[in-house]
Amino acid sequence: MEENSSDDQRATANQTVEHRFEFRGDGFEYFKIWIVNILLTIVTLGIYSAWATVRNNRYFYSNLYLDNNNFRYLAEPLTILKGRIIAVLAFVAYSIAAQLMPIFSLVLLLLLLVAIPFFVNQSLAFKNRMSAYRNIQFRFHGSYGEAFMVMYIWPILGVLTLGVLYPLAIKKMHEYRVRNSAYGTTQFSYEANIWDYGKIFLVILGIGVIGFAVTVGISYLMPAAAIISPALMVFIYLAIIVFFMVKINNLFYCSAGLANHRFGAHLTMPGMASVLLINMVLTIVTLGLYLPAAKVRMAKYMADNINLNASGSLDNFAAAEQENVSVLGEEFGQVFDFGL
Repeated sequence: MEENSSDDQRATANQTVEHRFEFRGDGFEYFKIWIVNILLTIVTLGIYSAWATVRNNRYFYSNLYLDNNNFRYLAEPLTILKGRIIAVLAFVAYSIAAQLMPIFSLVLLLLLLVAIPFFVNQSLAFKNRMSAYRNIQFRFHGSYGEAFMVMYIWPILGVLTLGVLYPLAIKKMHEYRVRNSAYGTTQFSYEANIWDYGKIFLVILGIGVIGFAVTVGISYLMPAAAIISPALMVFIYLAIIVFFMVKINNLFYCSAGLANHRFGAHLTMPGMASVLLINMVLTIVTLGLYLPAAKVRMAKYMADNINLNASGSLDNFAAAEQENVSVLGEEFGQVFDFGL
């Protein structure tokens, strides 16, 4: 009897259960938060922006559910404000130096370029550290060398090879982001190969070549119909964007794992195109006022099409030891406009 009981427990532990993500936010509800954040940020000359950042993140985190448990954003506004003030002062100092001492500002710019990988690491570490699920916080342990390769070397090689190595550059960026992240003490894994990325770019290249040939053919064979050529090119360009977004996101999530658990994604071109088109049209018609609802709509679509295939219980994770991660890296990233 005891042996049978042990076998049953092992079977239960090894059973794969699909947990779907769910976003429970509401467009109008978030609009009220969004508009108040903008007005208070303007009235306070930007000081309230730290509180606005926290309110926005907490809204989206708290409304994202997995297995009936929501995520949490833990950062405090004052912590972000301190880092932001330092970053803004540094930016002002750089701007003044650029006007008064151009050579010195060039040296500062070169130093900043060298420091960017460090700030990227710090930014990702802070964002992960301030994110929690089931009272367990996330971590990020990327190295300066890895960030340097992802920020500079791999993209440059992609350009120098006329795009041949660009799939590798994106693969390396995804690996850097996922494999250096952890949920508590458990590292995430990433298993995509270069051919998975290469196939996406080959299809895009094929669509582009065929679309260009068709457009030129229409203009040459039917001059009267040449007026539709620009519209056709725009359609092909938008189709390529949607195709890339769908395929790269599906590949990213389907390649990620956490211990024995695997993620999945089922984004489709019609679904993504519908969300993007509705968001774009309504945002333009409302002069930008639909933007909060557009963000909610996209969050709902993404959550509805991403899942976690859990092999066993989600409770078997140990919280990592507490560590101090500086917010300064993230705020430098916002002021100088860089990041991943």
